[in-house]
Amino acid sequence: MHRIYENNEIAVFWNSDNCIHSGKCFQESPKTFNPGRKPWIQLGVASNPEIWKTVEQCPSGALTVVSRLGVDVVVETDKCRSAAYDGNRLVGECDYRVTETGWIIYHTEVDLDYGGRGIAKRLVYTVLETAERNDVVVSATCSYAVKILNE
Repeated sequence: MHRIYENNEIAVFWNSDNCIHSGKCFQESPKTFNPGRKPWIQLGVASNPEIWKTVEQCPSGALTVVSRLGVDVVVETDKCRSAAYDGNRLVGECDYRVTETGWIIYHTEVDLDYGGRGIAKRLVYTVLETAERNDVVVSATCSYAVKILNE
């Protein structure tokens, strides 16, 4: 399972397949990380620096974090994509094709001026989370999405 949790400043990614449930996250920031709560990650109850520090200590790499930098990612199901916007400007997208067996991510791209900021990962995670919440199987031919699926 892939989940993304965001506030105005940061995005925290969680890949449950990699999680070894060490407990380090909820020991370091129990207000943010609580496996007995749904959702188990809640941003806004601890400071972003505390959350960032906690995520960086994740021993399995199941948790990662990036700055949002004012870029919003939304699902546009009518266009079969997730899209990243800086204001009204489209700066990235992750496109998928709907098939009888699920969704196939075939393209992920971020404007060169926005590269290296974690936007592509946010785009792919948004598609994955949307699909998982709708019981849709996802595969990928896009090399970046394949990398994310295999992390």
